Amino acid sequence: MEKDPLHVIEQAEDHLIERIAENMHTFGMPATVGRILGIIYMNRKPMTLTELSEATGMSKTRMSQAVREMLDVNLAEKVFEKGVRKDLYDVEQDYYQTFITLFTATWSKVVSKNKMMHKKLNRELTAALENGVPEEAEEKINELLKELKDWLDYYNWISRLIEFFESEEIFKHVPKP
Repeated sequence: MEKDPLHVIEQAEDHLIERIAENMHTFGMPATVGRILGIIYMNRKPMTLTELSEATGMSKTRMSQAVREMLDVNLAEKVFEKGVRKDLYDVEQDYYQTFITLFTATWSKVVSKNKMMHKKLNRELTAALENGVPEEAEEKINELLKELKDWLDYYNWISRLIEFFESEEIFKHVPKP
């Protein structure tokens, strides 16, 4: 018995949406955000909060929060369409650009948090040294300061990697098919 082609299409789209949601989770994004991204992507045109609420079964309040989160990390954008009074939201249709957006947003947060921690620990350890400490503690503090410098070097390298992705220089070295 042959399956209804519309049912097959709907199932395939549902599977792809779930896969996108799982992939988003890998980047530390809620699966909900991934589902919304997938739904807009599969719709192939911008959608309103009402349409997204209906498609996901989520409340408009929660939908608004999730879309705001997507806007904050540049996964979605508000678009204008002549004759449409409600806000419309669209997503990038290029998988590669979506990856770059997710990668850079995720790692930019990590870099920022770790650089702040570096400053705090460096300041505290340096102050401890300046206040005078026993020789054993001085040795340990100097080891930690060296570790912090290596740590900062690592996060500066990640910052350069982020710039490499954002500039799309990556595609010169790892071309799109």
